[in-house]
Amino acid sequence: MSPLAFLREGETGRIVVPAASCGCRPAGHGCREHIEAMGLRPGTQVEVISNRGHGPLVLRIDEARIALGRGMAMKIYVRRNGA
Repeated sequence: MSPLAFLREGETGRIVVPAASCGCRPAGHGCREHIEAMGLRPGTQVEVISNRGHGPLVLRIDEARIALGRGMAMKIYVRRNGA
């Protein structure tokens, strides 16, 4: 397992441990719902479209693309596919 932020462009993985807090609100006040609304749930497959080493990551989840801040991507743990 490693933080989502460590996946390189083109790599895929499955979310194992989602972030406990999104950083947008105090913990326990809608953070989990906010994270899950973005599609970031345990078992979800993600593909890294863009990860330049700074700034946000761009991810593909199903047919959607989302931008995720690097701090949040460090809180979400994934298992790389093929690992």
